[in-house]
Amino acid sequence: MLSVFIDGREGTTGLRIYERLEGRGDVRLLILPEELRKEPSARREALNSCDIAFLCLPDAAAREAVQMVENPSVRLIDASTAHRTSPGWAYGFPELSEGHRRDVAESKRVAVPGCHASGFIALIYPLVVSGLLPADAALSCTSLTGYSGGGRKMIEQYEDAGREALLGAPRHYALGQSHKHLPEMARVCGLEKPPVFMPVVSDFYSGMLVTVPLHAQALSKGSSAEDIREAYRRLYRGPIVIYRDNMDEDGFMSASALSGSDRMEISVLGGEERIVLAARFDNLGKGASGAALECMNLMTGLSPETGLVL
Repeated sequence: MLSVFIDGREGTTGLRIYERLEGRGDVRLLILPEELRKEPSARREALNSCDIAFLCLPDAAAREAVQMVENPSVRLIDASTAHRTSPGWAYGFPELSEGHRRDVAESKRVAVPGCHASGFIALIYPLVVSGLLPADAALSCTSLTGYSGGGRKMIEQYEDAGREALLGAPRHYALGQSHKHLPEMARVCGLEKPPVFMPVVSDFYSGMLVTVPLHAQALSKGSSAEDIREAYRRLYRGPIVIYRDNMDEDGFMSASALSGSDRMEISVLGGEERIVLAARFDNLGKGASGAALECMNLMTGLSPETGLVL
């Protein structure tokens, strides 16, 4: 039986992973008593006593946890930002290529992608790799997310009965263009520069819609919107990430349509001159806990969709 320790089980991502695993008969969860969950020696012992450890922690604490691991057989899945561009860590988006899938399956260190980054990279990586989009393309990206993406503090803020009226409308944030997901968005996609990125948080619990607009002139010479569709059709065949010709609901697209799901849907909107690439998923699913569990499944030889909600 697989032994699993979740360091940071009380956070949004850690709790979702715990809830998914506690009912699985093939997993034994190592759980620290409340009074010991932040005690370094207790954490160190748990981290070195498990087969797989999920790190659902702030970046500094995740780096600290990695330094605590001395048992060479322990495999780590880090849901923080700390190691997404670090050498020696596999990037946990296996659908991008057979190489990514193999790296996740074979690695002892896997970094779970950021939620916003997951949508952007799913859209842009295959276009750069296939030559449809040049690496020096000047891109922009808008990502609409539910408030659970902000963690416990933001959840409490939005669910407070006496909350500010401003929380009832969508809010742009990370206005200084220094969002923590930008380095992985550029590096994983092979871009020379990160996109102009505008994340937006709105008054719904979970769900995410990432869009990247393109003028046809931005594509490599001779490339078209249909070429993009065909690239997505070949790559994203499900069951977790799937291309759809039509992803709207009577001309509208809801960012919360896949709330509670671990699936991601990809589509190409617009026309031949003005193109919009779209990725829709749950920021807590394929954008966080679902992606982490998919990585665990691959690392332990299971089908990637085991235990996922699709």
